[in-house]
Amino acid sequence: MYHHAPENYDCPFCHLIQGGTTSSSNQNDIVYRDSEVTAFLASSNWPNNRGHVLVVPNQHYENVYDLPAHLGTPIQHAIQTIALAFKATYGCHGVSTRQHNELQGNQDVWHYHVHVFPRYKRDWLNLTRKRATTASERAPYAEKLRGFLGTVKDMPA
Repeated sequence: MYHHAPENYDCPFCHLIQGGTTSSSNQNDIVYRDSEVTAFLASSNWPNNRGHVLVVPNQHYENVYDLPAHLGTPIQHAIQTIALAFKATYGCHGVSTRQHNELQGNQDVWHYHVHVFPRYKRDWLNLTRKRATTASERAPYAEKLRGFLGTVKDMPA
């Protein structure tokens, strides 16, 4: 009912979940995976909140209106896991989450996702602009998180 993806949408998050790469993300960005959820370094960052992570369901759902209720718990578990990893590895002072729906809600990828941000005193997250990052810029953050979380689990077939 509330769908905005163009016809024949080629979802970049689905490509990543299925083992591929996109123009802006690759398998090295993935820091957590289980049978229902994947978490990976975002391809863009805010200058004072580097290393933020996106948590997505492994199956494609466009937005919160489509997301089955039973996925709420595994998604929240992954968010909590990432938040604790941020505290342990980034030394951040707090953690924020945000989730967008529809164009007017600032959704820009048509696959449900939750942003998880490391937060610091006076980081001005909401007053700064995001910028694209390279794989090499993201690598140290992904390595820290994977080191804390252990090896990323393989998706069941």
